[in-house]
Amino acid sequence: MTKDSSIPVQRLGAGDSDRLRAINALFGEAFEDPEHYGDAPPCDAHLRRLLASDSFIALAASVDGRVVGGLTAYDLVKAEAETSEIYLYDIAVAADFRRRGIATALIDALRGIARDRGAGVIFVQADRDDPPAIALYTGLGTRADVHHFDIAP
Repeated sequence: MTKDSSIPVQRLGAGDSDRLRAINALFGEAFEDPEHYGDAPPCDAHLRRLLASDSFIALAASVDGRVVGGLTAYDLVKAEAETSEIYLYDIAVAADFRRRGIATALIDALRGIARDRGAGVIFVQADRDDPPAIALYTGLGTRADVHHFDIAP
């Protein structure tokens, strides 16, 4: 498949709960984890609040009304400096639209948002057993080997 830079990327706003639901469904399919992304969906009021929040970023790439790529990120304001870091939380592209540059277009759109906000960096995690993600991120940035810990609340 060829790269297709004509697929538009849009930042979602408070009125785009349905599109955020479509992104979550895409994540569930792409990550082979539909239960996590669909079994207990948040209510519309929660999604509207999240989408209206300045600290949450959701981007969608759509073709003929279908969300074929999505990205969610969080703007983490720093306490030690007047800056922030953007955490790219999830990104996925529908299987039949991969290898067309959509993931890169989504990240490029996030880079523009980060620049506009004066963020110092965008960071993302990748599982060791996900070579496509590692290849994508290696082509866009520098790698830092860190340990990730989940701490129960």
